[in-house]
Amino acid sequence: MLMKNSYLTGYMPLLSILLFSLSLSMFGQTFIVDLLKKANLYNTMLDIFTKTEVNLVVIGGLMVVFTMIFATLKLLANTANELALLFFSKDADGELLKKTRFGAVIFFVGGLISLVSFSSAVGTGIIFLVTAVAYVVYFVYKLSPHITTPQMIGIIVFEAVFWIFFGLLLALIFMKLYNGLLASIPL
Repeated sequence: MLMKNSYLTGYMPLLSILLFSLSLSMFGQTFIVDLLKKANLYNTMLDIFTKTEVNLVVIGGLMVVFTMIFATLKLLANTANELALLFFSKDADGELLKKTRFGAVIFFVGGLISLVSFSSAVGTGIIFLVTAVAYVVYFVYKLSPHITTPQMIGIIVFEAVFWIFFGLLLALIFMKLYNGLLASIPL
C-alpha cells in the first residue's frame, strides 16, 4: 500500500543537494590535489596527514561550498515558484504547491545519476540542467489542469525572467570581480 503523506518526500531536497555536491566535490578533489602538487604543498601535507585524510578534508571542504551553492539555488527556486503562483494563480491555500512536491524525487534521481559522472564537472552540470528542465516540465504538467492558459504563460514567463535576471546578475558580478582582479595584478 502506497502512503499518501505529503511529508514523505520532505528529505529529498537535502539528499539531492548532498548528492550533487558530492559528485562535484569528487571531481574538484582531483583538481585541488593536482593544484596542491603543482604548488609543492601536497608532499608537505602528507608529512602531517595521510593521503586519505587529505583527500577527505578536500572533499569535505568542497562539499560545504557546493552545498551552500545548491541550497541557495533551491531557496531561489522555491521563491520563484511561490512568487509566480502568488502573482498568477488564484490558489490561496497552497494546494498547487502540494501537487508539485513530488517533483523533489526528480532532483533526487538526478543527484543519484550525477554520481556516475563525478569525473566530469561538465557532465554533472549537464545532468543538473536536464534534471532542472525535467522538474520544470513536471511543474507545468501538474499545474496545467488547475490554472488557465494565460496564467500558465504568466508563470512560465515570470520564472524565465527571474532566472535570466539572476543569471545576468551573477555574470555581471563575476565580470566585475574578474576585471577588478586583472586590474590589480601588476604587469
